[in-house]
Amino acid sequence: MNNKIKPCVIGLGYVGLPLFLRLQTKYFSIGFDNDKSRIKNLLKKIDTNKEFKKQNLFLKNRSIFSSNKSVLKKSNFFIVTVPTPVTKNNKPDISFLKNASILIAKNLKKGDIIIFESTVYPSTTNFLIKHYLNKFSNLIEGVHYFVGYSPERVNPGDGKHTISKIKKILAIPGNSQIKKKVKSVYKHVSKKLILTNSIESAETAKVIENIQRDLNIAFINEILLFTDKMKYNFNEILRLASSKWNFLNFKPGLVGGHCLPVDPHYLNYIARLNKMKLRTLIAGRDVNNSMQKFVSRKIEEKIILIRKEKKIEPKVLICGLTYKKNVSDVRNSLSLKIFVNLRKKYKNIFGYDNVCEDKISSKFKIQRNIEMIKDSFDLVVFLVDHKKNKSLYDYFKRQKKIIIDPLKLYK
Repeated sequence: MNNKIKPCVIGLGYVGLPLFLRLQTKYFSIGFDNDKSRIKNLLKKIDTNKEFKKQNLFLKNRSIFSSNKSVLKKSNFFIVTVPTPVTKNNKPDISFLKNASILIAKNLKKGDIIIFESTVYPSTTNFLIKHYLNKFSNLIEGVHYFVGYSPERVNPGDGKHTISKIKKILAIPGNSQIKKKVKSVYKHVSKKLILTNSIESAETAKVIENIQRDLNIAFINEILLFTDKMKYNFNEILRLASSKWNFLNFKPGLVGGHCLPVDPHYLNYIARLNKMKLRTLIAGRDVNNSMQKFVSRKIEEKIILIRKEKKIEPKVLICGLTYKKNVSDVRNSLSLKIFVNLRKKYKNIFGYDNVCEDKISSKFKIQRNIEMIKDSFDLVVFLVDHKKNKSLYDYFKRQKKIIIDPLKLYK
C-alpha cells in the first residue's frame, strides 16, 4: 500500500472547493471538475461562486486544478462532492454520483480510499459500491479498496461556520489501519471529527439535520400565513414568544438552495421503497413551496392597487433574487422564480441583486448597480436580506416609496 496520500476532490462547487483548499495546505492535491470553464476560472484565481477571493486560490504543494480525467491516476484518496439534485418529479437524481463512481472505478488501485460527501438517501453508498465501484474496477470493496462517508456541512455565505471550524461526521468501516489513514487526512479539514462505523447512520444524520431546519421554517412560515390572514402583528407575536427560554427563534423565508428543498425527498424516497410514508416532512415541503404563491399574490395585489389609484403601470423593483442572503447561488431560488413569473405578466418588473451569479444576472438582466436606478420605482419589494439590502430598505423608506416586505425581513 502506498502510504503517501494524494487526495483528489471530485466536484469543485460550494462543497468541493473549500475542501480542496484545506487539503492542499498539507498534501499535493488534485481538484477535478468536468466543467472546463470552472477550471479555467479557478486557474485564473476567479471563484464564480464568490465564496473565495483571489488571494485564497493560490495553489500550494504543486497541487492542480484539472478537468482532464487522466489526472485521477495520480490519486489514491478520492473525495466525491458532486451535486445530488432531484428530478422534476422530486425523485433523487444520483446521476452525478454514478458518473463519478464509474470514473473513479476505472482509475482505482489496490489500497485506494474513497470518501463520499454528497448528500444522499440512506443506503446510496452501498448501492454505488455494488453496482459501479466493484463492477467497473474489478476490485472488491473492503478487500482491495475502501469506502467511507463524510456528509458535507458547508454553509455558503456563513463566515462563522467554515469547514475548518465545524464538527464533521466521518463514517469509516474497515480495519484500524484504514481508519487511521482517513482520520489523518480529515484532521487537516475540520476542527473535530465525529466518528462512526455506520455509513447508513451518517447518511441518515445528514438528511435529517437539514430536514429539521426545513420543518422549523415551515412551521414559522405557516404562522406568518395565519397572522397575515387574521391581520395580527407577526413580529410582535414572535417577540413575545421568543421570551420563553426554549423557544426556537426561526424566521420565515423562501426556502431554496441545494439542501433543504431536496433532502426531504431523498429520505421520503427510501422510505417509500420500504413501504413507509413520512407525512410530516412532505407537509413541511408543501408549506414552504406555498410561500411562492403567497409572496407573488402580495406583490400582484399591490401592483393592481397602484394601477387603480395612480392610473399608471407601476415600475416594480424586486430586491434579492438568490436563494439566501449573501450567497450568489440561485439553485431552487423561489425569489428568482417569483421575479421571472412576474415579468411574464407585467411590463415594468426589474430585479436587483448585488451578489447574484454573473451568468444569471446577464441572462435575466438583473441590475447590480443600484445607484443607476434606485430613484425610478413606484414599488419596491424585498425578498432576500443581503447585507447591502438593509441600507437600501432604509433609503427607500426615507424616500417614502411604497415598500413590500412580505417575509418580515425588516422590522
